[in-house]
Amino acid sequence: MTDHPSTYRGENTHQEGIEWDDRASLHRKDDGDGVLDSAKGLRSGTFADLIRHMMLMPEHERADYYIEKAGDREYHAYEVASLSQRDDFPRS
Repeated sequence: MTDHPSTYRGENTHQEGIEWDDRASLHRKDDGDGVLDSAKGLRSGTFADLIRHMMLMPEHERADYYIEKAGDREYHAYEVASLSQRDDFPRS
């Protein structure tokens, strides 16, 4: 959760790589987004936790979901599968 500038002395806190501990939520693809989008999350946790959760789903069901990471970035099934195979992905 460090991809934002610090308000104290204006220091840059950006770190290279993927922030596996960022906040994230699991959504159905057809949940409609909108003003109440954050309330429609089915599950929340760290980005890594939700990737692990999606990878436990049967492959044919994964396409029905996406992970929304802090900053409103959406990761769909093909990206989640790819991220789970990275060498730096925290397996547990």
